[in-house]
Amino acid sequence: MPFQWPIRVYIEDTDLGGIVYYVNYLKFMERARTELLRAHGYYQQQLAEDDLIFVVTRVDGRYLKPARLDDELLVSVCIESRSPVRVTFVQEITRASDSVLLCSAKVEVACVSGSEMKPHRWPPDLLAGLAASAEQQLTPEEK
Repeated sequence: MPFQWPIRVYIEDTDLGGIVYYVNYLKFMERARTELLRAHGYYQQQLAEDDLIFVVTRVDGRYLKPARLDDELLVSVCIESRSPVRVTFVQEITRASDSVLLCSAKVEVACVSGSEMKPHRWPPDLLAGLAASAEQQLTPEEK
């Protein structure tokens, strides 16, 4: 099963019609990726103090159905591919009450040196942990 993080839609996430404003889906995805890192023992603040930051280099998103005020959402994170410097995540946002897919995206994230803004390798044990998580997400036919 992919990593999932629950999100509740608050008034601040919506437009005047009570519909989630499109850019907030990206914020929800960011939170889920951050929580995935946290689940592997990595914290953004500590990484920044170690001169490592993660930057989104590409997003390919599709908005399918609207989320509304007070909806509970599930934001999933899967790893599609990885290299020493980049990881491509596949993320989906579904409504918890009926599992309807609302939004999906491929998000490419690069690791960079915070002081130089140049590519840097992902921490090897974090990359290995993400790879192991991705391996567990595959069905026997996909392995």
